[in-house]
Amino acid sequence: MTAMVNTSLRCGCLPANQKMAVVTPLLKKASLEPHELKNYRPVSNLSFVSKLVERAAVKQLTNYLETNRLLPLLQSAYRSHHSTETALLKVLSDVLTAIDNKKVTLLALLDLSAAFDCVDHDILLSRLQSRFGLDGAVLAWIRSFLSDRTQRVCFGGRLSAEIALIFGVPQGCVLGPLLFLLYTAELFDIIPSLGLTRHSYANDTQVYISAPVVESQQAAVRLAECIERLDRWMVQNDLKLNAEKTQLMRLGSRHQLAKLTISQLPLLTTTTTSSSTVDGCK
Repeated sequence: MTAMVNTSLRCGCLPANQKMAVVTPLLKKASLEPHELKNYRPVSNLSFVSKLVERAAVKQLTNYLETNRLLPLLQSAYRSHHSTETALLKVLSDVLTAIDNKKVTLLALLDLSAAFDCVDHDILLSRLQSRFGLDGAVLAWIRSFLSDRTQRVCFGGRLSAEIALIFGVPQGCVLGPLLFLLYTAELFDIIPSLGLTRHSYANDTQVYISAPVVESQQAAVRLAECIERLDRWMVQNDLKLNAEKTQLMRLGSRHQLAKLTISQLPLLTTTTTSSSTVDGCK
């Protein structure tokens, strides 16, 4: 097994027989309606050997990224010592600090539609080379990992016909989450460049801004502009911001929130020509 893994990594090639997945649709929550396709998460079952090679690749790639400090600092998933706890502590600490300074915080919770399934392979490979310095056998192996993948769907005890995959990284694979993190790393440059704060966990991103109540309207406009900028970036990178599931939260002391008049955040969506709103909650 060691020889197989080493040969694959050294040659920059993952054998074709290790790139076929059997997808099992699983309900995201037991309470969801089983007849709605959008309520399912497609989990890919891959071969044991494929996952062994992926684990070796992930370990080496993560060591390289951490040694060279190339991973986004405010991403709390797919990394050691980063979890939902660190994400919660970071956001909560910023909110409480703002409250101490008599400010309110407008927090947007962004949701992506089928994020892992929309990754463009060409964009990803280009970004891995230009931004993260991957080349040679490493880039060749990742290209081999992404290309010529196929899948079959297993549902109700029956298998579908085999189809080719030209986009996305398999949900359920070992390397996929790390590749998605690197694919979306530019988001961590866009948000602070617009003067807002961010934190992410997997494909969920929190964007927020703190300001005195008297400046809350201006802060809301800046937050809406930031979300629209992120939406345009996602369109350019074949991702889709789900405006229906994006939410706005108003956080602060009871006294400060009582003065706040913002209840909705106007947004321009890329799927319609009309404007939409994100409802807020305290």
